Amino acid sequence: MRRAEIGDGKNRKELEKVYFSLNESEKELRIREMARKMVYDWKSWWRALHKNNYFVIKLGVSVLLVGLAFRLLYNRSSDLSPVADAPFLENTRISAPPVVSVDFQENADQNPTKEYGTEPSDSEGKCNLSNGDWVPYEGEPFYTNVSCSIIEDHQNCMKNGRPDTDYLYWRWNPHGCELPRFEPPRFLDLMRNKSWAFIGDSISRNHVQSFLCVLSTVEKAIEVYHDENYKSRRWFFPSYNFTVSVIWSPFLAQAAIFEDINGVSTSEIELHLDKLDKNWTELYKSLDYMIIAAGKWFIKTAIYYEENTILGCHYCPKRNLTELGFNFAYRKVMRNVFDYIISSNHKGMIFYRTTTPDHFEGGEWFRGGACKRKEPAKEGEFELNELNKILRDIELEEFEKASAKASQESVNLKLLDVTPLSLLRPDGHPGPYRFFQPFAKDKNATIINDCLHWCLPGPIDSWNDLLMEMVANG
Repeated sequence: MRRAEIGDGKNRKELEKVYFSLNESEKELRIREMARKMVYDWKSWWRALHKNNYFVIKLGVSVLLVGLAFRLLYNRSSDLSPVADAPFLENTRISAPPVVSVDFQENADQNPTKEYGTEPSDSEGKCNLSNGDWVPYEGEPFYTNVSCSIIEDHQNCMKNGRPDTDYLYWRWNPHGCELPRFEPPRFLDLMRNKSWAFIGDSISRNHVQSFLCVLSTVEKAIEVYHDENYKSRRWFFPSYNFTVSVIWSPFLAQAAIFEDINGVSTSEIELHLDKLDKNWTELYKSLDYMIIAAGKWFIKTAIYYEENTILGCHYCPKRNLTELGFNFAYRKVMRNVFDYIISSNHKGMIFYRTTTPDHFEGGEWFRGGACKRKEPAKEGEFELNELNKILRDIELEEFEKASAKASQESVNLKLLDVTPLSLLRPDGHPGPYRFFQPFAKDKNATIINDCLHWCLPGPIDSWNDLLMEMVANG
């Protein structure tokens, strides 16, 4: 019968031989003719089989016909012989990091073997880890406020009495690929005899606590240093000879700051735009990995200096100074930071983390703003406010310029873009639970809400998933 002929290996090879000897017009006509015949024969044969209820035979015939049609159509579209199957499969693998980055093989020690990656589903073989949505997660958080002692009080939402816990049970799901969950044992193995630093403001401090809490499920980190105000600190994992630091440098540039822990200032910040902060530059070359970030502090009132001379300011109406705007200062410092990184010839892996959005609704920090959401937002539900848009645009523009220069200088510079996924988590902030049991005495008490930092555990833990993927496959 015809179906036996099609299924026969020898006849199939002869059929393919004839097919590949045809020109394009003849191929197209032959495919159409075969398709019509297959459809007609398939219907006739199916009706006959239906009468006898031979289900298994039905299934086998269907698979054979679909397989042959796909093979012929694929070979036509590629205009190659069947040996083209191998490169086609190779092209479906990730061919570049999921974010804008620059990598070099000579820095092999900073680029572990690619064993941790995922298969993308898009035709270009790329996956942008920053674009996706939050999906329900049935597992448990890596840690709790009881199991991790590193959590600061202002981010310890459970201890402070936050009643809901649904915000803990979501995971970040990038479009077009699978993002594996952070693997603490494997990550620590990759970090043997290494050093890592988080450089920036209180969001960097928030992140390092998440990072340490997750890693401490394998081995407890030992604190080996802190400054007078506990803003810069260092921890050590003895079994791995691995050091983790947080370096307080909210502007990444030299600054005199007159502000308490609650953000109350007694005078304008004095910011030197042309001088980078020695708190991080003096340690820079000793670090194997680092995450550098800034942003939010530039929105604050400040006097700007260059060459120790006042240049202007941002929002200083009581001063007779030129209003330059925070965007001027931020761009200038970003350029200085990237110029320093590129000219350093340092072979470490350097991440620049994008600014994170806040979710104040109904006002700002000291003006009645609150964040009462209990679940992630949908894409498009939240937009960056104008100030955050300005910060993000400057970051992306300056990073793009820097990455081109970094390529020429063999500097391993990466962008850790956490803005899109963080924007969709208005439910992940402490809100009034920045403070211990804020409604214990009065359920209607007026409490300052924190809609900028993140509860621990919480959505910020997913940033570590991105880091693991970028380090392992970077």
